[in-house]
Amino acid sequence: MKKRPKWVLLLSLIFLSGCAHVISKDLRAKSDPSLTLSQVRHHPETFKGKWVVWGGEIIETVNQKEGTTQIEVFQKPLDRRGEPRETTASEGRFLVLVDKYSDPYVFRRGKKITVAGEIIGDKPLGEMDYRYPLVSSKEVYLWPVYYYQPYPYSYYDPWWGYPYGSGLGFGLHYHHRYR
Repeated sequence: MKKRPKWVLLLSLIFLSGCAHVISKDLRAKSDPSLTLSQVRHHPETFKGKWVVWGGEIIETVNQKEGTTQIEVFQKPLDRRGEPRETTASEGRFLVLVDKYSDPYVFRRGKKITVAGEIIGDKPLGEMDYRYPLVSSKEVYLWPVYYYQPYPYSYYDPWWGYPYGSGLGFGLHYHHRYR
C-alpha cells in the first residue's frame, strides 16, 4: 500500500469539515431523528421531554415580556448537514422558545433556521384550534442568506474571486451567519 503525503490528509480533513452538521454531535445524539412533527402535533403529551432537531423557514419572531423569544417556523425536511431543503413539502408549523432576546430583524420572515431542543408541550396560536408543538431550544443555527448579483453591477478581483472577494463563484454573495 502506498503512503499518501500528509498534505492530502490535511486537504481531506478541511474538505470534510465543510460538510459537518451545524448542530453539535451531543445534541444530535440526544435527539430522535425518527420523530416527526406530524407525530408530535397529534400527540404532544406523549413526546414531552423528547429531543428533536428540526428546521425550516421563519414565519414570525416575537420577543416576550420575560426576556425570551418565540419563533414560529414553517417546517421543512433537513439535508445531511441540517439545512432546510428548498421544497414546499412540510409537516406544518412549530414554535421555538429561545431563552434570550433574539432580534426580529436578524431572525426575520423567510430566513432558514435549524433548531435542536426539547419538546415541552404545545401551544395554540391565534384563535384557530391548531396546536403548535413547542420546542425549548438548546442550539439555534440561522443559515446565511445567499443572493446573486450579475456581472455589470460588480467587479472582478483576480486574487479573491468574483466579485468582492467572496470566492463563491459568479456573483454569489453571502451574509455572515448568526449563531
